[in-house]
Amino acid sequence: MINLAVLGSTRGTVMQAIIDAVEEGRLQAQVSVVISDKKDAYILERAKNHGIENHFIDPAQKSREEFDKEITKILEQKKADVILLIGYMRWLSDEFVKRWEGRVINIHPSLLPAFAGLMDRQVHQAVLDSGIKETGCTAHLVDKGKDTGKILVQKKCQVEENDTVDSLKEKVQKLEGEALLEAIQKQYASFGQGNSE
Repeated sequence: MINLAVLGSTRGTVMQAIIDAVEEGRLQAQVSVVISDKKDAYILERAKNHGIENHFIDPAQKSREEFDKEITKILEQKKADVILLIGYMRWLSDEFVKRWEGRVINIHPSLLPAFAGLMDRQVHQAVLDSGIKETGCTAHLVDKGKDTGKILVQKKCQVEENDTVDSLKEKVQKLEGEALLEAIQKQYASFGQGNSE
C-alpha cells in the first residue's frame, strides 16, 4: 500500500477525491499526513474530519530551506512514499526536490507547458485572457524548474464563451482529482518496481 503525504495551502478540494478513492477501495493507499503553511487552510480541517494527522508549519521568520527541512522531518517520520502538492502555494527548495526526487507529484490547473509558473486563479485568468478554447490540468513530477517536471497525466476541458475564473476553476478542479488519481497509480507502479529490494 502506498503511503501518501499531502502539502496544501488552500481548501483541499482535490484531496477529497483522493480520500474518497482510498475509502472506496479504488486506490490502494493511505493519506498518512497533511501539512499546510496556512493556519486556517480548510485542507487541515478536511484532514481532521477524516482522522488524518495534520500539521501547520508557520513559514514566518524561516528561510525556504529551513521551512522545507521541517516538512522533511515529518515526512521521514511518517515514511512517506509519495508527496502530493494540492493547491500548495510555495515553491520548493532545491534541497527538498533533490531529497524527494521522483516522489513529488504536483497538480497544475493548465495543460503544461502552457501557463507554467502561475498559481491558482492567475492561471484561469491567463487562460481567459489568451482566448484559447481548451484548458485542463496536468499532474506532473516536480523537478527544480517551475512546473517543468515530467508530465504523468493531462485532462482537458473546453473553455466556453461565458466562462469566468470561478467557473473555469470549478471545471478544471473536477478533472484534477481524476488526473491525480491516475498519476498516483502510475507513479506507484514504477515506485514499487524501483524499491523492491
